[in-house]
Amino acid sequence: MADNKFSTEQALARCLPMSRLQAALSGKWKILILWYVAFYQAQRFGQLVRRLDGITPATLTKQLRQLEEDGFLLRRVYPESPPRVEYSLTELGQSFVPLLNQMLEWSQSRLCPGYENPYAGGAPLKGEGEEKP
Repeated sequence: MADNKFSTEQALARCLPMSRLQAALSGKWKILILWYVAFYQAQRFGQLVRRLDGITPATLTKQLRQLEEDGFLLRRVYPESPPRVEYSLTELGQSFVPLLNQMLEWSQSRLCPGYENPYAGGAPLKGEGEEKP
């Protein structure tokens, strides 16, 4: 698990399952990173930079590495020139998709009433291709 203030012995002693979850998902961008990787099935670094308006390349690199270290993401390097790197969900990451869907639904009804979901018309994270927003 990535080292951060939520992975200390004292933090973990509070409620181990929730502390571990917070340690794995702490970081301003991690839930959005997981969302986009889940929605598009695989994402390249540049695609994520464009989707996550305001993230710096250094921050994205750090958070991708932590999600990979924690077992949520798989980093696949293709032997091409220039090298192509794609991120996809691991089995652990896939198991988190239903929670992402529930978080989206909760946020839509509680934090964003009146919001029109551009992903409506199917399961939010079942999309394919780059045509989606």
